[in-house]
Amino acid sequence: MKKIALILGTRPECIKMAPVYFALKQSTKLVPVVISTGQHRQMLDQTLGVFGIKPEFDLNLMQPGQTLPELTSRVISATSAWFAEHKPAAVLVQGDTTTVLSSAISAFYNRIPIGHVEAGLRTGNMDSPFPEEMNRRLTTPLARWNFCPTETSKANLIREGIDATTCYVTGNSVVDALFYVRKNQSINGVSAKIVAERVGIPGAFAQEFLSETAKKPWILVTGHRRESFGGGFERICEAINRITQLHPEVGVLYPVHLNPQVQAPVNRILGSNPRVALVAPAAYEEFVWLMNRCTFLLSDSGGVQEEAPSLGKPVLVMRDTTERPEGVDAGTCRLVGTNPETILREADLLLNNPGEYQRRSSLKNPYGDGQTSEKIRQILEDSLS
Repeated sequence: MKKIALILGTRPECIKMAPVYFALKQSTKLVPVVISTGQHRQMLDQTLGVFGIKPEFDLNLMQPGQTLPELTSRVISATSAWFAEHKPAAVLVQGDTTTVLSSAISAFYNRIPIGHVEAGLRTGNMDSPFPEEMNRRLTTPLARWNFCPTETSKANLIREGIDATTCYVTGNSVVDALFYVRKNQSINGVSAKIVAERVGIPGAFAQEFLSETAKKPWILVTGHRRESFGGGFERICEAINRITQLHPEVGVLYPVHLNPQVQAPVNRILGSNPRVALVAPAAYEEFVWLMNRCTFLLSDSGGVQEEAPSLGKPVLVMRDTTERPEGVDAGTCRLVGTNPETILREADLLLNNPGEYQRRSSLKNPYGDGQTSEKIRQILEDSLS
């Protein structure tokens, strides 16, 4: 059995690699080994618990106030030492974090083949998102297997001169993860009361918007992008206040990212709004439940753009560019940036026009059918046998 090292550093990496881990566990030729860098300690550990995954090795590299250069150097050094000692047959990384690029560099230095899950996403702008666009662009040429979620992402790599034989269109494993969690929720009977207690949602908000008998519309918000720090988040919060002023029947649930540069403006501007519930980041299981129950999402998250269409939820994307144009092209997502007027206009359309809302809710998810992880397993088995 050949060892395949799966490197995880953040919550999104865990979500999208968990189904790959489960698929590899079923292999008769390969055995997965999970390594945590601890890049985002709390949120990563929380998500690992949702999937019942315990890393075989925890490098525990997270430090308070860490800079990108400091984290990059620590990940390269620590993963390189692990690769040199354990010599896995392949290394899998997912997405575009500092963990991804740093682990790919150290695997390359150790002459270990690299698989890049969710390869080929591009905005064409190195500053948006920063530093993720750089991370994924530099990871691609190091990879032996580029697992592209769509034909568009594969075409991006071919256009950059990447060897087509390294590119495989597999769909996005986030859809696999979403189906896994929804199935478990159904089996375990997760309810509004349970979710509200786990997330810390105020009882009045939960009763008015989340309960099985609630009929009022509500918006689920997430935001964390560096390019929105400062004025961007202030404008987003201004837009949310204006939505609740013009639509007093609407509620807003905002699990606020732990970064102080997000916490400060959100709490200052929205903390006194009675129609807005500010809570700590929700674990993935609860977040899936909330996505499934909300009216629509206002988010800058890449994963949300991929997940929400499978639940029939429109997404207003608080970014000026996206490396996921398939959702915008399909109509499930719409770019609104951080301009309050644009956000308000698009929110009004979804709240006031039932026909438009229904049209966008019924569109097909362009990011996969839930079989991505099995495709990745088969490709690796065929390549490494």
